[in-house]
Amino acid sequence: MVRILIPSGALGLGYDPDALERGIANKPDLIAIDGGSTDSGPSYLGRGVSKYARSSTKAEWAGLMDAARRAGCPLVIGTAGTCGAGSAVDWLLGITREVLADTGQSAKIAVLKSDQAPDDISAALAAGRVTPLPAAPEIDVPLIESCTNIVALAGVEQISAALATGADIVIAGRTTDTAIIAALPIERGVDAGLAWHAAKIGECGALCATNPQSGVLQVDFESDSFVLTPLAEGAHATPHTVSAHMLYENSDPFLLYEPGGVLDVTGARYEALDDTRVRVTGSKWSPSDDYTVKLEGARVAGFQTIVLALLRDARYVANAAAWAEDIVARCTAKAVARTSATEDDFSIEIRLIGQNATLGALETRLGDPVEIGALGLVTAKTPELAGEIGKLLNPYLLHHPLTRDEEQPTFAFPFSPAEIDRGAIYEFCLNHVLRLDDPMDAFSLETFDA
Repeated sequence: MVRILIPSGALGLGYDPDALERGIANKPDLIAIDGGSTDSGPSYLGRGVSKYARSSTKAEWAGLMDAARRAGCPLVIGTAGTCGAGSAVDWLLGITREVLADTGQSAKIAVLKSDQAPDDISAALAAGRVTPLPAAPEIDVPLIESCTNIVALAGVEQISAALATGADIVIAGRTTDTAIIAALPIERGVDAGLAWHAAKIGECGALCATNPQSGVLQVDFESDSFVLTPLAEGAHATPHTVSAHMLYENSDPFLLYEPGGVLDVTGARYEALDDTRVRVTGSKWSPSDDYTVKLEGARVAGFQTIVLALLRDARYVANAAAWAEDIVARCTAKAVARTSATEDDFSIEIRLIGQNATLGALETRLGDPVEIGALGLVTAKTPELAGEIGKLLNPYLLHHPLTRDEEQPTFAFPFSPAEIDRGAIYEFCLNHVLRLDDPMDAFSLETFDA
């Protein structure tokens, strides 16, 4: 049997210390935790930084390092530092060394990096090794060169190589959420279908249980099945909660594409062993003819200045959409007239916070808000142009009337100065796969004694 302990869905989200203690007592073969994803948008990959506070990350990571030491098993993190870029991996490596120094401990650390040089990806594109996924944007060499960070998503093979070094701690760059869980079971002979399926269900810890915030999940691999056990008090896994997780961040509830093949759970069966545990059988893995890894890239999409105003006059609240539309048109015309910019150099948007700000035209709810926040967003090719147009927008948001003949209104700015420089903003620009002759061709692996 192989036993994997998953403390939570991501380092930085917290975990139940009592449940973690139960997991340590059960002697896991490996503790695996995800470090992040693309969920929080392109800025983290674009800048190569973590979204989580360093203090929180250090406290939780120190707890997991201690747990792995006491359990006598390796500790593995994938997509370190939220984005998995090399700078984020180095950030967590620094924290790891700091924790070891603080506690007087030592460890062997394997560092797996997923960074891709733009020149290498451009060459791969020219060689026909980069293939678009559905709805992927058109790419070319200038677009690739504009990326501030490009990463490839590691799979089981790369994590297995890191574990094969005998490391106590594996800090991996961008990986699939599942690879860090599936690697050891597959290496020890567990059926690949079972390993990948268990990894998919367990990727977010106890999110597959009735108490999803409890965090800690134990996965036991048997000869023809796997068993999921949430370890927090009051947490229960059921066939429904377990099977439903195949829908999480996945377009097909039965198929999951991973480096090297596809998982098919069409024939999977979910059995409640008691009111807490679920056994799963029947998962299938089909290797692909080519070994491919997904690419993620982010680049600067412009520079942004924001301005927030608050409307409380009932008439303006009721007509906020028309008011905002008129401001955008007038300020756009003024910006073209008074700067050297063309309309292709910038955009102005006003999001009405409290009125369809989340879904926009797709909103179906109706209501009568007391007030509305008008969030102006100016996005331009340079920070100077964004700031200049933000200042042009300022008096409109403060005083613009609904009609020409009425008295000039005055609204409220919650900040002074009203213009807030957000700096560079980023966009994802790759949704492609890279074909490799050898799974390690796009990855680097180093070990350190600390």
